[in-house]
Order: sequence, then C-alpha cells, then structure tokens
Amino acid sequence: MVRGLRASGVVALAIVICACSQGQPSSSSAAADANAQIADRKNPFPPTGLVTDAANVLTANQRAEMTQKLAKFESRTRHQMAIVTTPSLGGRDVAVYTKDLANSWGVGRKGINDGIVILIAPTERKVRISVGHGLEERLPNALCQQIIESEMLPSFRRQDYAKGLAAGADALIAHLR
Repeated sequence: MVRGLRASGVVALAIVICACSQGQPSSSSAAADANAQIADRKNPFPPTGLVTDAANVLTANQRAEMTQKLAKFESRTRHQMAIVTTPSLGGRDVAVYTKDLANSWGVGRKGINDGIVILIAPTERKVRISVGHGLEERLPNALCQQIIESEMLPSFRRQDYAKGLAAGADALIAHLR
C-alpha cells in the first residue's frame, strides 16, 4: 500500500512508448527497506495520495475525481493503482524511475505485489504503466502498450493530461474486472 496514502495516484507522458514493467517481489523485508531508502533518494517528492501531481498539470477537481475512482477500485479489488505526474525524470530512464517510485512508495500489497503506477513526465514526453509482478499476467506489457498508444497518447498530444490519465486508468480497471 502506498505509505501515507489511502487515495492517491501516479502518471507520466510520452511520444516514446514504454509499456508495463514487471517488478520482482523482494526476497526479504531488509532488502525491501534498503531498496526503498535508495529509491527515496532518487524520487525527490513524497506521495500525496493515490494521485500525486508533482508536475501540476491537473486541477484540484481532476485530482479529486481520479482519487475517488482509484479509491473505489482499490476498495472493490484490493489492488492499488497510483497516478503520478513528475516535473522531471532527472535524466533517468522512465522504467527505472517508475519502478523505483512504486517500490519506495509501497504501491500495492506487500507480498502480493499487485500495485499499478501510471506515470507521466510531460517535460520529457514520457509515459509508463508499471505493473507489479502479481498482476503481470492480467496486465501484460503488450496490453499496457496498447492502452498507452490508443487511450492515453491521443489526449496527451493535445496536452489534455487529465483525459489521457483517466482513459488509461479506466482501461486498466476494465481489464481487471
């Protein structure tokens, strides 16, 4: 579960398409704690809930609507999805950045590894859907790439980040029903 978050999210944007990542479960809690400490140094902003808009591309109403949708999804399925926007990847690979962020924030249930992070970095024009190991069979890379290309990027190209993020989250939720 996202530490300190009951209703938040994660997002990123791209012309370069990146699909789902397949996080590996930790072999021990000590390793998980060490990874979280490393990731915390690499991700300079804390989560603010299921939707964390560090790039300031969403209105308060858009954040609230997305948060409500993700909280309802988590309540119904117990899977946790976060939407995150970041002002910059800091020169890091979007896949690594998203995985580190998901691990450091603790998105998903420990031991089940069923978290999902949608990340957009509007400045670098990157987007990533990162899926925990526990959901990779239901949300494979090809499906995540298809969701990015068909549901999210058309809106992102018009700089309508809220619509693209909502469409991506809706598509992921629909596939997990």
